[in-house]
Amino acid sequence: MKTKLLIISIGVFLIGTAVTNARIVRRQLNILQSSVPEAKTLAEGNLEFIYDYTFNADTLYNSQRDREKMLLQVGADGISKYSSLKNATIDSIIPTLSEEELVKNAERLANGPFINIFKNYPDGKITHTEKIALDWFKYEENMPQFDWTLTDSVRTILGYECRQAKCSFRGREWTVFYTEEIPVMDGPWKLCGLPGLIMSARDEKGQYVFECVGIKSSTSRPITMYDVSYNETNRKKFYDTLHRYESNPYGYAETVSGIHITVTDNAGNPDPTAYDPIELGYDYLERD
Repeated sequence: MKTKLLIISIGVFLIGTAVTNARIVRRQLNILQSSVPEAKTLAEGNLEFIYDYTFNADTLYNSQRDREKMLLQVGADGISKYSSLKNATIDSIIPTLSEEELVKNAERLANGPFINIFKNYPDGKITHTEKIALDWFKYEENMPQFDWTLTDSVRTILGYECRQAKCSFRGREWTVFYTEEIPVMDGPWKLCGLPGLIMSARDEKGQYVFECVGIKSSTSRPITMYDVSYNETNRKKFYDTLHRYESNPYGYAETVSGIHITVTDNAGNPDPTAYDPIELGYDYLERD
């Protein structure tokens, strides 16, 4: 089903004491769906875990920090899905609203990250889907093999005794805490492979941090995947496309999706530099 889209807001964020010395940290192109794509059920949900995900939007200077709530759904058959909790909530709200109500509630319905990580789908694989501008991308890869080193450190998270483990994965050194009291060999994002749920994870510089803040031991929400036309790709090509978009989202959207965007300053004057590519001030989760 083809979805109709409304452009709701565009933001250009500047860091610096003066315009002449300012650095563009991140441009954001927020697009609100006026209807939710059809989805197919991959597995019935069994457990749900909510993570507080914090990350440096400017990893080069550590000057700006963002936060999102992420959802890890675990099915009884071993399939799991990591996605935005905000998007899961919005998907249930949008069908109940008229177009007028959508516009009126645009700020409340602003989307979260469009990343979806499916583990063990298909069996023994990870499937990554993500939306860039108006287009959906999908790639598969083998389940990562983590060379975890267990330590003697222990901490308590949400009342569960958690043990520490460390590993190097795709350009980052990760320290995590997992609990054997929840015998699920899973965790946030692509992290997994320990004898219990990963409750907390952070890279060595604290640029990306996951902390479990909620657990639902019984859920009726199924694990689903949007049934849309995907651009099939691989991990390297996906990151190349993501970089091309994030360094110039307006130019990308106009070239690929046919959207023209006029960016203005606070005085309402058009910004002639809006379509100029910028050097990104942050590193991706995977740095290889």
